[in-house]
This record gives sequence, structure tokens and C-alpha cells, in this order.
Amino acid sequence: MIVLKATQDKVLAVLQSVSGIVERRHTLPILANVLIRKTGNALQLTTSDLEIQIRTTAELGGDTGDFTTTVGARKLIDILRTMPGDQTVSLESAQSKLILKGGKSRFTLQTLPAEDFPLVQESAAFGPVFSVPQKVLKDLLSQVSFAMAVQDIRYYLNGILFVAEGKQLSLVATDGHRLAFASATLDVEVPKQEVILPRKTVIELQRLLSDAGGDNQPHIEMQFANNQAKFTFGGMEFVTKLVEGKFPDYNRVIPRNHTNSVTLGRAPLLASLQRTAIMTSDKFKGVRLNLEPGTLRVASNNAEQEEAVDELDIDYGGDTIEIGFNVTYLIDALANMGQDMVKVELSDGNSSALLTIPDNSNFKYVVMPMRI
Repeated sequence: MIVLKATQDKVLAVLQSVSGIVERRHTLPILANVLIRKTGNALQLTTSDLEIQIRTTAELGGDTGDFTTTVGARKLIDILRTMPGDQTVSLESAQSKLILKGGKSRFTLQTLPAEDFPLVQESAAFGPVFSVPQKVLKDLLSQVSFAMAVQDIRYYLNGILFVAEGKQLSLVATDGHRLAFASATLDVEVPKQEVILPRKTVIELQRLLSDAGGDNQPHIEMQFANNQAKFTFGGMEFVTKLVEGKFPDYNRVIPRNHTNSVTLGRAPLLASLQRTAIMTSDKFKGVRLNLEPGTLRVASNNAEQEEAVDELDIDYGGDTIEIGFNVTYLIDALANMGQDMVKVELSDGNSSALLTIPDNSNFKYVVMPMRI
């Protein structure tokens, strides 16, 4: 049976959309495979890593009929990548193998039986569906995802808190040293829901979501159960386990009523920090910020007794403050904001700083100071 017959670019795009979660080496060999199910003309591709499952349906030609198998996802992609985009490729089944043909090339691939493929058991109790433009969610994710922890023993920090309530969707990420909060207004009212999405899910969503704007911009539908989330968008269905655990109370972390604040250009501040960061070492990323009326001085030094000092003229008339930060934490936040201006609020050299966008309460970034 000819399972599919289409141009390389079409086949590759469909395969790549589901294969981001596939690990090359897995304790279960079949999880390196993609589950291919042909029903009539429709071809359904499914991948899983036991925690996340991605499924997409496409029409890619070939014979009509019912057929199902699994084949190595990465190997298939690697082969397709070496072929021209407009070349017609076909995948045929022969005994327990699949034959991939393109031009004068022919590859015989080993398969594993489809019934051995472990599908994720979908929750029976998903909450109501609500939808947001894909671009809105993608923007929110990019504003907070850099602050997620990486393999923290407090496993609930290795992901993003999703809070939907009323017409508000808020995302929060923290690694214990910094916290990023971003929110957007929804078109519809939703019942209150709080879930923690795992890090891998967040990275995969960022890769797959469209950032097309305009009147007919594509939406993503979401629904949550107590241990699973389900996203449907662009012909894809994405089911993921949630992180269990209690996320820190972010409202208590976000400082209120800072005594000193300064609003300055985001790009000049980012450039100044990037210059000064060159003189920090891999082990110690500390920079000193000296804030005084009219001037912000950024300084760093390293074990070789080299140093960098950079000054910015600012519109500021508050207290003189000297405070240390991990420069990476400041650069991450500024690099992921698109606005021209940033507002920095401080109390003193020992309290956390708050970065916001002037006249916009939808983004907040808290960073703890560092002793230097």
C-alpha cells in the first residue's frame, strides 16, 4: 500500500510539527517512532514521550484504505531533509517495513507494531474549552518562559503557572531568583483555573504556535483537567501532563510601593548591561548598579582584576542606591520585551527590583539582588 505520496516540503512540515518531543534515545524504543494511521484518505501522525502526546491529521495522497504502523521519526526526517523541497516522495508498506522513495533514492525502514505504541490516556474530565489567538499565547510565553527553572529539585518551578479567571489569562514563571508575570485579556469569560505546564510543553508550544496577527488570526483552543491540559490548533491536538504541586504565591513576591523609580530606554540599558557583562566570569555573573540623581552607573569586574564601567544619563531624582544583580537575569528580561521604555523600581540595595512597562500592568518582572 502507498501510505503517502506528496512533495518533500509538505511531508517534512507535517512530520516536524509532531516530532519535537521525540527523544532519539529512549528506554522504550518505540517512543522514538511516529505512529502512522491511515483511514481512507486521511493520514494521522502521533508522537509521545509518555507525558506529552502530539497528533496531527493531514491529507498527503497515496492509496485509500486503512493501515497503521510506527517508524523512526528522526531517521525519516533526516532522510527527507537531504531531498529537494519540490521532489515527490512516497512511503509504501511492504511486510514489516516501510519503503521511502524520492527521485532515484530508495530507503527501506524497519517498523514496530502500532499496537505496542503507548498512547496517553486522556482525562475523562476536561473543563470547558476556551480559545485565544495563537499570537497572544505565543507572546505571553516568550515574556515569561526564560524565567522557568531548569531541573530544579522543586519540580513545580520547572514550568509555567497558567491562571485563567474571568477575562484574564496570566502566565507566571520563576526559578527562585527572579519571577516573570505576563497577562492578556480574553474575549470570553472563563471559570477560574490554575495549572502548571511542564517546561518541555512550554518550549514545544512556543515552537508550534503561529505568530500571524490580523483579523483572521489563528486561534488555539485550551481545556484543562486536574492532571492534563489539551490544546487544539492548526489541525493539531496536543495533550500534556501537568506538573503537580503548589506554585509559590506570586502576588506576595511582586513588591508594591517602591520608593524610587526610574524610566529609561530599554535598548540603551540592555546594551550597557551586555557591554559590562563581558567582564564578568562564567562562575560569577554579578554587576553593580549605582543609581544617583541624573546618572545610572553599571560596573563589573573579574578575578583577573579587569573591570568595566558604563554610564547612562537618566531622568531620576530619588535616593542614591548601590545594588548588585546577576547580569543574565536583567539581560533575559530586557531582551524578551519589545517595548521602547522600561520602568525600574527599587527600594534599597537589599530589596528586590521590579521591572515593568510604563503605563502597562500586563508585564512584571521581579529580580532578587545579589551580594557583590
